[in-house]
Amino acid sequence: MTEITVVFIAGMSGAGRSAAADVFEDDGWYVADNVPVSLIGKLVELARTGGDQTSRIAMVVRGADESFNAELAALRVDLEAGGTSVWQIFLDASDEVLVRRFEQVRRRHPLQTDDTLVEAIARERGYLAGVKEQSDLVIDTSALSVARLREVLANASANTAQTTSLSVSIQSFGFKYGLPIDSDLVADVRFLPNPYWIPELRNHDGTEAEVRDYVLRQDGADEFARLYTDIIRLVAGGYLREGKRYMSVGIGCTGGKHRSVAMARELARRLSGAQGEGGPAFDVRVMHRDLGRE
Repeated sequence: MTEITVVFIAGMSGAGRSAAADVFEDDGWYVADNVPVSLIGKLVELARTGGDQTSRIAMVVRGADESFNAELAALRVDLEAGGTSVWQIFLDASDEVLVRRFEQVRRRHPLQTDDTLVEAIARERGYLAGVKEQSDLVIDTSALSVARLREVLANASANTAQTTSLSVSIQSFGFKYGLPIDSDLVADVRFLPNPYWIPELRNHDGTEAEVRDYVLRQDGADEFARLYTDIIRLVAGGYLREGKRYMSVGIGCTGGKHRSVAMARELARRLSGAQGEGGPAFDVRVMHRDLGRE
């Protein structure tokens, strides 16, 4: 019988589930949207006996009540017990962004009845709290362009079958723009001197050699990079043992332009160079959430 890989695409209404489905479909996955949880097992069984053309299935799962989390979790246990590889993505966004998106498209929230849009979003967030907690990959789409969302999901799609390696996304950000809600680990590098106060560095950023060199030669920078690389490797080993293949690491400074950018790139370099040292293998990506903001 065909070996099956199933991806559940869950998340908040308006956070990008349909866009996620498009990415997987473009990558050759069979995509199904809004399949009732009670029918998913039957669909997977049909795919198992139907040939290689349906060996990779991505399903947009939508739930609107308190029972959804328990039903989805029980289904995943059953599928994995039957030999199906299952992983779960959760798309999220801030309430403010979700409100703006619904207002822009002039659509009614699926849970909205006689209450307000904000109340419907809050109710859905409560229903999906457990689903989010049990997901292997949480993506905050609040500040992501469609192109960047496709980049993140395409990378996830390409690495689904790699059970011995961990996909690590290292994202720089600025604390003044808020914490990235999808990070598994967050580190603060504001303890390092800020290049912003060096006139000749102010208008440059951490991708450029002069800023990078300034940041990394400060007291504590090398020790931080070394120790935090070890922490990531330690946590990564545990993630793999628990069946999680994705990790998101946030590195923050004040504005997300100098220190966090340079340190994120340095951590990525060290993790990429750690291959073959007895720990897990890494597929490392670097993203800069706030680079280019005023």
